Amino acid sequence: MLGIHDNSTEEEPRKPRLLVVDDEESICFSMSEYFSLHGFKVDTAREIEEAEKLVESSEYQVIIQDLRLGTTRDPDGLSVIKLAHHRHPETRIIVLTAYGSTEMEDEARRCGADAFLRKPEPLSQVAQVVQGLIESPAKQAVKSA
Repeated sequence: MLGIHDNSTEEEPRKPRLLVVDDEESICFSMSEYFSLHGFKVDTAREIEEAEKLVESSEYQVIIQDLRLGTTRDPDGLSVIKLAHHRHPETRIIVLTAYGSTEMEDEARRCGADAFLRKPEPLSQVAQVVQGLIESPAKQAVKSA
């Protein structure tokens, strides 16, 4: 359990970092609140550019990403997944989308996604997937030839 330490020489345990990427403010808010209450440090991004800046500047244990972010620059939302997978291969990536298809799931997994969930998904189920990915052995960096 995470707690506040009075002893300044004792380090506080690091909270796992999570990034939520979704253009729906209500989803960003609810996930941020839920995971913060469960011991995570949570960042949110509602646009691809914002998400890419966060991935460039921070390392996350898990990224939860919607695919359709209402942009023409990257209509499938795969650029953030590709960037995260390239910059931090050990980061676990969950796609959470209302527009899922088998083809889209296959493409997201090829880009580096570890899990593919369809909206609406209860927060408790998303949390189980997050916890399972954190507890499972780390991804091995795969270099393309």
